[in-house]
Amino acid sequence: MVTRAATLPADEVVLDLEDAVAPDPGAKSRARQEVVRLLESTDFGERTVAVRINAVGGPEALRDLLALIPHVGDRIDCLVIPKVSRTSQIGFVEHCLEALEQDRDHRTGLEIQIEDPAGLEALPALTSCSSRLEALIFGPGDFAAAMGMPHTTIGGQPDGYPGDIWHFPLFRIAVAARARGLQVVDGPYSALSDEPGLDLACRRAAALGLDGKWAIHPSQVATINRLLAPSAAQVLRAREVLEQVAGRGGASRLGEEMVDEATRRMAEGILQRNREELG
Repeated sequence: MVTRAATLPADEVVLDLEDAVAPDPGAKSRARQEVVRLLESTDFGERTVAVRINAVGGPEALRDLLALIPHVGDRIDCLVIPKVSRTSQIGFVEHCLEALEQDRDHRTGLEIQIEDPAGLEALPALTSCSSRLEALIFGPGDFAAAMGMPHTTIGGQPDGYPGDIWHFPLFRIAVAARARGLQVVDGPYSALSDEPGLDLACRRAAALGLDGKWAIHPSQVATINRLLAPSAAQVLRAREVLEQVAGRGGASRLGEEMVDEATRRMAEGILQRNREELG
């Protein structure tokens, strides 16, 4: 799986030591050894390389850090910390990294997963407690479990709710991320054969301005890349707006719409997200 992931058109590869590994010490130990071997032997190209460690609070998180950072820390761009709801959890990882990286030039970034109501409520404190923090990631599976939602499809919509049940937590996380200049990423969608469901989840993430979405299978990557990038129509309109504002200045009419400096900033944001514009 990891070898194939290194060939896919994904911006980031996340090697998982947490939920993807059976919860017993022997399995965790073997997984650490395998991750170290893979990081030493695999060329991930220009992709961001991250490792999701185990949740802080049990012994496995410390074991993860001691196994990874002294040996392959310079090959890890970011650590993903799951189930974050307190600043002390981030502080624990940061203090360990400060000690383990003293003789290294490499500085490992942090991405945190918001996966329960306590984490959602603590966002202002969480986003301001570490200079290493780079991204917030929504964890819909554990969030659903924490809320007592009666369904088992990670990222899916439970029956009986008339709207989008994930709008509030995703928008709340997105606002907190943007307020601190952080990236914001939607979590996975586990129903691999449900293309309409994945399509809907991607369109929602794009509409909210999210930077990306986790894929848990190669078959999902193309859909996520396509739907989270601006459409051809959006790119064309953004270029028209920039030309209009540059030529007229201030507020003016473009078709059936008034455009001004705020519209210009919106258009620039669309083009910044467009892969073709970025080269």
